[in-house]
Amino acid sequence: MIAKLTGRLDSTGAGHAVLDVGGVGYLVECSARTLSHLGALGDLVTLHTEMLVGEDFLRLIGFASAEER
Repeated sequence: MIAKLTGRLDSTGAGHAVLDVGGVGYLVECSARTLSHLGALGDLVTLHTEMLVGEDFLRLIGFASAEER
């Protein structure tokens, strides 16, 4: 499981952020509230994550804090 990611905020979009962690871009689905707390592009940020695994999908859901997760 991926419980937390720390990296540079590469981009954001409607409902997601991309974190560059050591050259690997992780697409993390986030609420508008979480996205508003991330900071500016290029900032070092941490997202606490919950990984959802299904028969035909993998999804990372991001949260601003461990308590929120």
